[in-house]
Amino acid sequence: MEFKQIQELLKAVNKSNISELSIKDGEFEITIKQANTEPQYVMAQPAMPVAVQPQVIAAPQAAPQAPAAPAAAAQAPAASSNTITVKSPMIGTFYRSSGPDKPAFVNVGDEIKPGDVICIVEAMKLFNEIESEVSGRIVKVLIDDATPVEYDQPLFLVEP
Repeated sequence: MEFKQIQELLKAVNKSNISELSIKDGEFEITIKQANTEPQYVMAQPAMPVAVQPQVIAAPQAAPQAPAAPAAAAQAPAASSNTITVKSPMIGTFYRSSGPDKPAFVNVGDEIKPGDVICIVEAMKLFNEIESEVSGRIVKVLIDDATPVEYDQPLFLVEP
């Protein structure tokens, strides 16, 4: 096989969906493998259905978070026994709205009910709408927009 023929084969494989080509001609043998450049997200998806479930836990558990962040220490007095802390159901990036030029889903003073979308947590390029499981009024937003959040990190204080 001549060099020019090999170059033509390479061009043909690059333009096609062929991932591997092997040719054997007498003692001459050539194998052309095309690298897979598309990202594979399929393996990471089984964990996502669990992440869609928002968790709401009573406010007294917010106190152990206080040493972790200086901002949380300032918010500890606001967390009284009559508020509920809405926590992040997953690790990701917290967004208050569906886009940079869109209004926030909820603001301080807004009334919410179960099923209302209160924020988005983006994890692995998937935007997960977090829905409220409680009724009440938003007392405080604990996280800034476009900030990374950890699993079980407090996001909102809600007064029932």
